[in-house]
Amino acid sequence: MFDADFWSRLPYQLSLLPDRLGGHVFLAFTALLAGVLVSIPLGIFCSRRPQFERVAVTVANIIQTIPGMALLAIMVFALHRTGIMPAWIALVLYSILPILRNTIAGMKSVDAGCLEAADGIGLNAWQRLRIVELPLAAPTILAGVRTASAWVVGAATLAYPVGATSLGDYIFAGLQTSNPVALMVGCVFSAALALILDMLLGGLEKASQKRSKAWAFGSIGGLLLVAISPMLLKVIDQEQEFAPTGEPIASNQFVQEKPYVIGGKPFTEQYILIDHLENVLHDENRTTETKPGLGSNVVLESLKQGDIDCYVDYSGTLWANEMKRSGNVPPAEMMIDIATHLKESGVVTLGPLGFRNDYVFAMRKEQADELDIESIEDLVSHAKDLTAACEIEFWSRPEWKNVQSKYGLQFDETKSMDAALMYGALSRGDADVIVAYRTDGRLDSGEFVELEDPRFALPPYDAVLLISERLAKDRVASEKLRKMINTISTRQMRKANGMVDLHEKPIKEAAATLNPPAP
Repeated sequence: MFDADFWSRLPYQLSLLPDRLGGHVFLAFTALLAGVLVSIPLGIFCSRRPQFERVAVTVANIIQTIPGMALLAIMVFALHRTGIMPAWIALVLYSILPILRNTIAGMKSVDAGCLEAADGIGLNAWQRLRIVELPLAAPTILAGVRTASAWVVGAATLAYPVGATSLGDYIFAGLQTSNPVALMVGCVFSAALALILDMLLGGLEKASQKRSKAWAFGSIGGLLLVAISPMLLKVIDQEQEFAPTGEPIASNQFVQEKPYVIGGKPFTEQYILIDHLENVLHDENRTTETKPGLGSNVVLESLKQGDIDCYVDYSGTLWANEMKRSGNVPPAEMMIDIATHLKESGVVTLGPLGFRNDYVFAMRKEQADELDIESIEDLVSHAKDLTAACEIEFWSRPEWKNVQSKYGLQFDETKSMDAALMYGALSRGDADVIVAYRTDGRLDSGEFVELEDPRFALPPYDAVLLISERLAKDRVASEKLRKMINTISTRQMRKANGMVDLHEKPIKEAAATLNPPAP
């Protein structure tokens, strides 16, 4: 793993660290602080009222049993928005149980003799709490905060699919693009952050036990240093990159109020397109941010709400998921209907990029030849003995229901897995059929065969460039993006995807192949 290629790709991944670590630290620290502010007063209240204790702990336990991704999805639908807020609320909810439970336990563990002595010297309820109970319960409470910190730091990596920046960006992107460097950086820094927080909070716990100001100040200082570490990294990075030219800024130069945010979905092609869009906007001196790895519904809602400014979607997805249409129509008519529909939500459709990324059913060539399967129609009679795999999103999409309706297709078992893992499962025989993407470079390996769709159950999936009204008002940048229309062929996109998925080339190198040749 640690070969020359690994070390050559490491600097680029580390250049992304300030933003991703900053997002992770912000989410974890503020969520943990909010959890403390909610859970400790609630725990004190419940420790004196057993009937409320049972209700509060039960509710906190129920929240804790909800899987992280499910809780994030609930927050997205409840708030009708993506980004930091749903992720932050989910993390606050996750932090409550250990702090609440330990606060209750700590308050109940205070020696009755100490309470009697406090009453004997005339302390009121508030004084007794501040001077006697909280100092004695502090070690137990801080142990709960330590546990919560580990949970929150770990769960914060899951914020990536809803558009919140964190170290999870490395992990998800590394998995989806088969990039061990990104995976390693994400895992190392996530684990390091969790261990450092645990150590520093352990120092506060020890300070409360020993009544040591030195331990307390040292631990608090360490926490503050961790909190500002992303800003320090960014300052260092900017100093290294700063190269003044001495040229005055032209008076008619466009002034961009804030960066344009480029979104994308969680597979290789979208990462390449994000980088390509960045290159195009950078050519016009526009600053950008990226939010990759968003689900189909999340990314479109983010564009409607103005959380992102552009991304590439697919006509079939918009037709089936967004517009709830099932019948197939000519691509040109579909494009017009999509543009008209999205305009009502403030989304501007620039047009198709030139390639199509249709869903395709694929099998191992050897097995397909053995069973004499060339199309989905041929697959129907064998499907009851076969296992199919795809991303979890497909099995709940209208396209799959349309395939079932037109062909009566019913597999023995359907599996859900990340797109990056489907081909390995197919090669090993863990799956007999996968639902792949037409532009996936791995389909060119010769090991797999695509199945025809003679009944046209799957709609066309022309890649469509969508932008926000804010970006559309920037005439220079939007016209630059418009020049991308019909410039990328299906073969070209498949080759770029293959560079990453088959040959483990960096995303930037693959994206560079999409740039038109210089005049």
